[in-house]
Amino acid sequence: MGSSTNRNTINNSSNRTFTSQTPCTRTHQIGALALIITTFFFTRTFDQSFNLCNYSTNEVIQSKRVTFVNNGKSVYWPDRGYGSHLDIKIYVYDEKEIDGLKTLMYGRDGKITADSCVKGQWGTQVKIHKLLLKSKFRTLVKEEADLFFVPSYVKCVRMMGGLNDKEINQTYVKVLTQMPYFRLSGGRNHIFIFPSGAGAHLFRSWAAYLNRSIILTPEGDRTDKRDTSAFNTWKDIIIPGNVDDSLTKSGSIQPLPLSKRKYLANFLGRAQGKSGRLQLVELAKQFPDKS
Repeated sequence: MGSSTNRNTINNSSNRTFTSQTPCTRTHQIGALALIITTFFFTRTFDQSFNLCNYSTNEVIQSKRVTFVNNGKSVYWPDRGYGSHLDIKIYVYDEKEIDGLKTLMYGRDGKITADSCVKGQWGTQVKIHKLLLKSKFRTLVKEEADLFFVPSYVKCVRMMGGLNDKEINQTYVKVLTQMPYFRLSGGRNHIFIFPSGAGAHLFRSWAAYLNRSIILTPEGDRTDKRDTSAFNTWKDIIIPGNVDDSLTKSGSIQPLPLSKRKYLANFLGRAQGKSGRLQLVELAKQFPDKS
């Protein structure tokens, strides 16, 4: 009986404690909202003060921007999305540091030159490589690199008879297995260029080795009669096709100023009934003096 009485006393006490809690009223809700708003503005003010400590003047911020010049006017990038300055370091593999890399660039006999490969649709393999060699974002220290660029002129080499498909596949595998930083990231931070409709299919084992790597290619809708496309919108990037230097330097083409461009397109090759290519052909007819 005594224990039963004690349990009843405890239960009654618990009930009284529960029912005596203060209910949430409109006053409490308004107070909570005011606290949230105050915290938001305080945090924002603190962040702005912190940023001013890091970048005391606009000149410091502007000095870190990438600047392009068009018709005498400077265009800064990036201004939105990634902040006001770009901080990235890219390591470019030297052709001599990896056994087989020179083969992918100059063929089995080493007779194909960069000058011969800079022409035609595969010229971007050479131009982007040379651009990165001179880039302010290039680093010579692998340990501090955010991205790694693997130079290869393999499309040109194949077209000029420097390597066949089997040799290309074997050489790529040989090169990739010698790259410890490629293995470390699973290839996620390595960049490759495949500048034709064949895309990464030029390397037959791309699905096994480059399925996580960043691929730059001018066409993402092509499979070249394969079952799948090598292009992945989550990691790969569509780049413009190469415009031969002779066309722009000779004056036969007068590019529109960037401020007046609604479309930016380039095509070199055969339409082959591909819908994307046919759309470019129709678009070009609207600008006969620009194509």
